[in-house]
Amino acid sequence: MTAQPLIEVQNLKVHFPVRGKGLFGGVSGYVRAVDDVSFVINRGETLGLVGESGSGKTTVGRAILRALDATDGQLTFHRNGAGPLDLRMLKGDSLRKFRRNMQLVFQDPYASLNPRMTVRDIIAEPLECLKWGTRQEIDDRVREVAGKCKLNVEHLRRFPHAFSGGQRQRICIARALVSGPQFVVCDESVSALDVSTQAEILNLLMDLQDEFGFTYLFIAHDLSVVAQVSTRVAVMYVGRFVEWAPTRKIFFNPRHPYTKALLSAVPVVDPSREFNPFKLSGEIPNPADPPSGCRFHTRCPHADGRCKAEMPDWREIDGEHFVACHHAERLG
Repeated sequence: MTAQPLIEVQNLKVHFPVRGKGLFGGVSGYVRAVDDVSFVINRGETLGLVGESGSGKTTVGRAILRALDATDGQLTFHRNGAGPLDLRMLKGDSLRKFRRNMQLVFQDPYASLNPRMTVRDIIAEPLECLKWGTRQEIDDRVREVAGKCKLNVEHLRRFPHAFSGGQRQRICIARALVSGPQFVVCDESVSALDVSTQAEILNLLMDLQDEFGFTYLFIAHDLSVVAQVSTRVAVMYVGRFVEWAPTRKIFFNPRHPYTKALLSAVPVVDPSREFNPFKLSGEIPNPADPPSGCRFHTRCPHADGRCKAEMPDWREIDGEHFVACHHAERLG
């Protein structure tokens, strides 16, 4: 079956102004949180987005959701039977109504729930904001979605403080899915949970995807988690993509030294194998003043003069395997 695109991103840039000191300080520069990335997410797939803190992963997700405004680029949502929709053109009431199609699962299940609201009210809030139906219709929908997320009916009368982290994340997932979205951004949605609870939440997300055909953008630091849920993986560094491929190719044949460094830090289950992660020297560059040439050259053991002077092209080196590295063929 031919893959059908749902989200198409072209030349996305998100720059934040840096202002000088004082009350009337002007703009002295820009933080290039996302700096010219392009990709497509197909219907029903999970795209894993990985990279260090500060690489721009969350900014990409929030820009697609229109939680913040992009500086430049095109964001297209491909609707069934209605043609493509330019998300950057949506404003006001039209944007509010369209938000039912795209939702977000936050990282922290403790901070993202209002402690003064019952679980029923938390899950129902998106429907009430959308004026979705009568109170009875909303109650029926809340109970239906809560059941799909493995929450009991009696849980709906309680407040968030009565629940564990895993149960709270189920509430967050139910809130995100109650409006029937097609696209869901999971922003580090299991990183605050213990390992056994992580597995339960990941299995829940995959079961819901199988049943309802959701499309996920799964943002994470933990590559072992990404390997479990993702169809394809994008690796991000200082606002740009450095590698993109189907999950199996990323994990078994990485072609960018940054990807190899991330994978080397994943713990090995086999006790007979030595755990020997490759440690990168230095710190991630400042996105307000990125280095010339390849942005990874300041930490790359394979960097040469060309890497310091020339930005590598984003190119396909194998079927659906893209990389931005001058030495990708030699390092494969």
